[in-house]
Amino acid sequence: MKVLVIMGSPRKGNTYRAAECIREIMQEKAQLDWEYLMLRDLHLEQCRGCANCIVKGEEFCPVKDDALCLTQKMLDADGVIFASPVYALQVTGLMKVFIDRHSYIMHRPRFFGKKALILSTAGAVGISDVLKYLESVVHMWGFEVAGKAGTFEEFIPGTRQQENDQMLRAAAEAFHAALRRKSPPKPRCMDIIVFHGLRATFDELGDVFPADRAYWEEKGWMKKDACYFVDVPVNPVYHAVGVMLEKYQRRQMRKDSRDTNHGVST
Repeated sequence: MKVLVIMGSPRKGNTYRAAECIREIMQEKAQLDWEYLMLRDLHLEQCRGCANCIVKGEEFCPVKDDALCLTQKMLDADGVIFASPVYALQVTGLMKVFIDRHSYIMHRPRFFGKKALILSTAGAVGISDVLKYLESVVHMWGFEVAGKAGTFEEFIPGTRQQENDQMLRAAAEAFHAALRRKSPPKPRCMDIIVFHGLRATFDELGDVFPADRAYWEEKGWMKKDACYFVDVPVNPVYHAVGVMLEKYQRRQMRKDSRDTNHGVST
């Protein structure tokens, strides 16, 4: 099993030790090819907001750093642990820059079949917000979020250790089980709604999002019989809801386009 850890902490502190605990637990069950990517040590510049990666394609990004190398590292792994301590009630700046530099993947998801574990540490508050944010991001990238763990620092020795250990073990075991499982998870209703909403957007606004439309066509997601990003059974009720909302969205975008064109011509 090849596991990659994207470490958003600027130091080897509580978050690193929590990741090491997960590694030790997983090694009780299987041999691991384990790699840390410390974002502090990589050349990763801030996003400039030009939107070239979204409109034209990620290869047109004017920033030449390690971002595309990171993408390939994630593609090569079986599972990825996204780890960040809580800084000011959110992920660290390092982790946020990493996410911003890969924001185009929300338009063009590509990590289906890959498993993710979300890990965070905090002194007191903010863990639930960080875990929720990271889960939302990597799920939109295509990952199956197989485990989450948020641990708290012990200001008084012995007050948190047992709770933290239990949480890390549960997350590690869930992550390990997911890595062994080959069948993809069934999509939720919101997953189907997002799929149809994105398809309507990139099809109707293909001139605005040419890279997205080309990517979706290449993947076969623009075909009428495509129900989801991957070939899995889809709940027929979810499918019906998605199709209905997609039709409504297409009609609304066409109406908006006609109204805009009419306003320009008059």
